[in-house]
Amino acid sequence: MAAPALPPLPPQLKSIQHHLRTAQELDKREPVVAYYCRLYAMQTGMKIDSKTPECRKFLSKLMDQLEALKKQFGDNEAITQEIVGSAHVENYALKMFLYADNEDRAGQFHKNMIKSFYTASLLIDVLTVFGELSEENAQHRKYARWKAAYIHNCLKNGETPQPGPIGMEGESFADAEREEAGSSSVPSGTTQSSSSSTYEANNIPTSNYTGIHIPPGAHAPANTPAEVPHNTGVTSSTIQPAPQNIPLVDPSLYSAQSAGEVRLTPEDFARAQKYCKYAGSALQYEDVSTAVQNLQKALKLLITGRE
Repeated sequence: MAAPALPPLPPQLKSIQHHLRTAQELDKREPVVAYYCRLYAMQTGMKIDSKTPECRKFLSKLMDQLEALKKQFGDNEAITQEIVGSAHVENYALKMFLYADNEDRAGQFHKNMIKSFYTASLLIDVLTVFGELSEENAQHRKYARWKAAYIHNCLKNGETPQPGPIGMEGESFADAEREEAGSSSVPSGTTQSSSSSTYEANNIPTSNYTGIHIPPGAHAPANTPAEVPHNTGVTSSTIQPAPQNIPLVDPSLYSAQSAGEVRLTPEDFARAQKYCKYAGSALQYEDVSTAVQNLQKALKLLITGRE
């Protein structure tokens, strides 16, 4: 059953249009992530304006869409259990971030990489559905938005961007989305105008990023979430997976024994479960390194009572 179509997006809810567009783009490839993008858009829209008739109508239809999608998912754990859903969305967002970061550090600057940086920041927005962002994710979001703006403006001005973290002030996203508009569709039932097809410049951080350390990650696997947009001149053959660096198993875990006085709290069990869920979600993307790291964290916590 197809989800109900949405009416035109009211101007008051302009700030959620990119999350809805991302949801539409991911409907077939990553329906769970698309669902949470819509849930974030609805929750955010309710906070912005749920009283005016046009906003109330739009949000009501969006809620109907979410209910229809929820029925389609059935007993999917990523929908019925928040901890699984959070891990799923976070892993996907970080995969997209690492793909863009890898391309950036390799000096491969193109529209698909810019879009991946910005989309990663939108998906980190979506993580707030599950609670407050971690400091690391908040930093990734700021960095991704700033990088997308900086690289876009460099390419637009015929300049060569500097790869990796550098001391640059925040740039405007003006015209970036307009250039993508020809190859991206807007959410079903919404309208698009030149005034609404720009990134939100007032959301761009102006912090200096010289001192921020964003660790380089392994290339995203072959099923990287960064899809090549049409008309960019970039083909899928330019996105190549690289061998993953599998972390060594902590040798102390082989000989570790649970101390007799160690008593795990409910919070300890919840953290261990979270690490196991993260590991399972990472394996969905063939990310062995992240899976191993999280399983080791869970094992150490259960054996020693410490992280």
